[in-house]
Formats: sequence, C-alpha cells, structure tokens
Amino acid sequence: MKNDPAFRPLDPSQIARYADVATFMRTRRMSVGPGLDIALIGVPYDLGTNMRPGSRFGPAAVREASRVLRPFNPTTKIDPFALVNVADVGDAAVNSYERVKSIDLIQATFEEIHTVGAWPLAIGGDHTIPLPILRAIAKDRPVGLVQFDAHSDTLDEALGTRINHITTFRRAVEEELVDPKRMIQIGLRGTQYNESDTAFGHSVGMRVITFDEYEDLGRARVIKELVNVLGDGPTYISFDIDCLDAAAPWEPVCRKLVGSLHGTPR
Repeated sequence: MKNDPAFRPLDPSQIARYADVATFMRTRRMSVGPGLDIALIGVPYDLGTNMRPGSRFGPAAVREASRVLRPFNPTTKIDPFALVNVADVGDAAVNSYERVKSIDLIQATFEEIHTVGAWPLAIGGDHTIPLPILRAIAKDRPVGLVQFDAHSDTLDEALGTRINHITTFRRAVEEELVDPKRMIQIGLRGTQYNESDTAFGHSVGMRVITFDEYEDLGRARVIKELVNVLGDGPTYISFDIDCLDAAAPWEPVCRKLVGSLHGTPR
C-alpha cells in the first residue's frame, strides 16, 4: 500500500519539530521488512579516512538537522512519501576497532535491505562506505554510477591499504560491481597528488567532468551527458561532502551539481 499512513513522517502541526527522537526527515523508525520501499540508513564509519575523522557522527547530525525538512518538493512537484514507503531503519553495524570487520558488517546490513527489495539511501560516514554497499546490491550484475566528488577516489592504495576512502571506486570496478562505461564523475577540482590521480578512470572509460568543465558545459548539457552515459540500467548515486560543502560561499555550487539530477531518468 503506497501512501501508507504508517510510513508518513511525523506531522509538525501535530508534533513539534524539536520534539521526539530525531530520525531522517522525521520518518518513522522501523525494522527492515516487507512493505518498505526506501530504507534511510546511517553508516557511522570513518576508519577509512587519512585526514580528518568525525564523519561517524554524520548520521546523527543529519537526523537532527533534517527535522526542519518538509515533504513536498516544489521543483519536482513531488511528495516522495506519497509515492513510496520510506522509513529510518537505524544505523549499519560497525566495529570501532576493526576496519575490515566493519566493512563486512556494513555489507551484511545492506544485504538484508536488498533481500527485501528495498532501495537504500545511506548517510555516512567516510567515502569508503560505497564499496560494501555495492558489494551487497551489485553482486548479481554491475551497476552504473554517478559520483559527485572533488576527488576521483580511484587510487590503488594508501599507506599500504587498498580499501579506504580514496580507493573506493577503483576496487568497485575491479570487483565488477560497477560498469565503468556507465560511470560518470562530476565536480572534480582542487589539487592532486600528481597528474596520474585520475588516470585509472580515464583508462577504463569513465566519463570525468571536472568542475571547470561543468561550468563550461552548463547544467543542461551535463544532464544530457548523464543520460547518455547511464542509459536505462540500475544506477548508484554517491555524493562526497567535499563536493557538496566545500565552504559556505560555495552554496551555489551545491545547487548546480545536485540540480544535474533533475530531468534524468528515474
């Protein structure tokens, strides 16, 4: 049953926004099970970052901040909660002391979601987390991928480790979880270790759109690129925070990049 009242977010005219336990977008807290279409889930993992930790607190912070969101989107003219059953299913399990064990625990959590036929919408967490998610949802066939990011995250290793936040999508391609010909990276900018940082993506056929190229092309042409690259197959979308929130004055950048998804196939 779509538009099921049991799945509707809390109504602020009935329960004040600041009241009750925080959930993503004030959706109901539920277990993974039949009837669920979209599972909002936190992934409090930051053992894969090589610089600033703390994104393990991201899911809790987003839950709190999203108390103010309203259900209707005036741009798309859609109330998503009227179309699909959405719930906050809590956080993926992690082990604070074991990096590899945490990856396995995250994968197992998303396999449970995938088994019931729901789509996950994950809030991290550092950018290692797409790998265990893709291992869960793309093990039967590779998917396309849209990556909004300041960096390519396709390096081979870092400090002797091959699974971390800057190797995620190289591993995903090597494990045949992602079809690189159906992958597009948008927004790459800033300094690099050297000019080979993006070489892997180009070598396997990813479409790489730097932020400079994005500005030259404009949003409408980037949308056409998205459609051409992705085709009609299943697609995973990933937003790295360094693309979406470089600094407050860059807020227009966020609007431009996220707006690229408007008009793409659903």
